[in-house]
Amino acid sequence: MSALPVYRWRLAPDGYATYRQLRALGLRPGGQGVAAELQRPRRRRGPLVAYLYRIDRAKPVRPMTPAKRAALERANAARRICPNCRQDAGYRIPPSRGMCTPCADSLASAAGHDRRHST
Repeated sequence: MSALPVYRWRLAPDGYATYRQLRALGLRPGGQGVAAELQRPRRRRGPLVAYLYRIDRAKPVRPMTPAKRAALERANAARRICPNCRQDAGYRIPPSRGMCTPCADSLASAAGHDRRHST
């Protein structure tokens, strides 16, 4: 059992916010622990839980520095390069696929062609 206060969905008192709500206000938890839980009941499974932080203890979001922005741009650019054809895909390649759409499609069609002609 949790020692945190638990509130029902939409019934949390003022002064608490979820992580996303803090970000929308330009704030971050700033090292504070979770102050409360918000629970939304579900029919066949356990409740959905959202963690709440105290707004009065939150700190402002740190500003983006030029070095951090450059590092993020390099990381995002690397995620656009297909490891198979080494081309810029123009979008972030999903880790589940691991390659750009044209490479994945050609690989799938080649695998389908091999399966059809192997019997």
